[in-house]
Amino acid sequence: MGRRKIEMKMVKDSGSRQVTFSKRRSGLFKKANELATLCAAQVAIVVFSPGGKPYSFGHPSVEAVAERFLTLNLRSRVSIPRQLVAQPQREAKVERLSRRLNAILNKLQAEMKRGEMLDEAVKAARKRSKFRKPINEINLYELIEMRKAMGQLRERVKQRMSEIEASSSLLLLSKMATKKAES
Repeated sequence: MGRRKIEMKMVKDSGSRQVTFSKRRSGLFKKANELATLCAAQVAIVVFSPGGKPYSFGHPSVEAVAERFLTLNLRSRVSIPRQLVAQPQREAKVERLSRRLNAILNKLQAEMKRGEMLDEAVKAARKRSKFRKPINEINLYELIEMRKAMGQLRERVKQRMSEIEASSSLLLLSKMATKKAES
């Protein structure tokens, strides 16, 4: 379906709203991390989900940025906290950890998509199969039927393999005969 512009209004369906929140939250945190990494900016974001659960992102930390913001009103000039100036190794470590976190989050998203695709494949396979129950819910009679069906399937596969081998042998023989005729 591709990307399309979404009208900015509250999503009515609570399930869709939660999905939208999760996707937008991760995108927002990713952009904040990029801003902090590329511009050496101090960033803090606090978000509450529709269910009231808090999520936060901060570079170097939410606490450090909040403390700086709260003390900004007390001071007339802007200054970098002494802890950050004195510890460039700490900033480099935070950057490395931030990149690592992004890589892990990307892997997690890929695995979640893979899991969803596998779930859909299992559901589709169950719909096509006459055995629609999970294996641990099958009774003895159904298990015997399944075993018989598996045996029949095995025999059909063997038969098909024999047919393929025979046809490939005939094809090979015809090619060899054509080469001999040309020589």
